[in-house]
Amino acid sequence: MNLDQARFFMVEQQIRPWDVLDPTILDLLMNTPRHEFVSESQIPLAYSDIELPIGHDEVMMSPKVEGRLLQALDIEPQDRILEIGTGSGYMTALLASLGESVTTVELHADLQETAKIRLTKFDNIDFQIGDGSQDWDDNQQYDVILLTGSVSSIPEAYKQKLTQGGRLGVICGQAPAMVAQVITRIADHEWATETLFETELKALTHAEAVDKFEF
Repeated sequence: MNLDQARFFMVEQQIRPWDVLDPTILDLLMNTPRHEFVSESQIPLAYSDIELPIGHDEVMMSPKVEGRLLQALDIEPQDRILEIGTGSGYMTALLASLGESVTTVELHADLQETAKIRLTKFDNIDFQIGDGSQDWDDNQQYDVILLTGSVSSIPEAYKQKLTQGGRLGVICGQAPAMVAQVITRIADHEWATETLFETELKALTHAEAVDKFEF
């Protein structure tokens, strides 16, 4: 299997047709070998238009969703980034390539240990273990925050952790009616919301919708 060709087709046939046209993002996706962030048995599927399981009932987002979110977040080289859900480490690598620093939080220690091995070339990543489904209480603010699993409602804590002009990337709602959004802080108590596209993604652990019972 020609993995370079598969990566080219991923960018040209999946990601670009999804209105990802920023040359910086397209070049980054071309130059970041996605197959290095999956298990050996999944290498033939690394560039497919699917979500890949990574253990603990967690998944990698599909490539076109990753690309569209990255483009919408408009990351600058000086941006400080918070990622909730290290997962495979692939999105972490993309974020670390674009911004100044990344704090990445993972609930499952074994997933993050594997991701660390894949991310050894980066020196701007701070790895943290814990539950970031509702908040990551580190008394820091960030220019960019990305939740890599869906949430039933947007945690207020993450809106408050944004700097002025900071952007929160999130997939919100309940299946099958979820939307990807970027929320930008435009004042101390004011945020603007841009809805990007409809999709469906597994929820962050402990951020699932609560069942409502009728009696």
